[in-house]
Amino acid sequence: MRFDQHTVVLLVRPSDAPELPLDAADRLQDAHLAHQAGLVEQGLVLAAGPFVDADDERVRGLVVLSVSPQEARELYRNDPAVRAGRLGVRVMSWMVPEGNVRFEDVPMPRSMLEAAAGD
Repeated sequence: MRFDQHTVVLLVRPSDAPELPLDAADRLQDAHLAHQAGLVEQGLVLAAGPFVDADDERVRGLVVLSVSPQEARELYRNDPAVRAGRLGVRVMSWMVPEGNVRFEDVPMPRSMLEAAAGD
């Protein structure tokens, strides 16, 4: 059997994440979303999104990428929320039977306002 290999990034909230005023946290979240959307536009991110109702609220989101784990680590070192210490990354390879998972090109919100517009 043949397998497809994808790189998965879990975005996690570190236990020592700095507390920020709400307006600063909102600006940082918008910068994180813009960074993520830029990676999508470059064809590097295949799928991404936050978790809701997770048993562990430190686990914030999941990203599936078309790059190596090493490249993913480098890309997320430049994420504003990672640089600020509000998010950490756990990078791993994910193997699925060839053709088992398909990804569609869809727009990614660049801000919380844009994300909320879909509600």
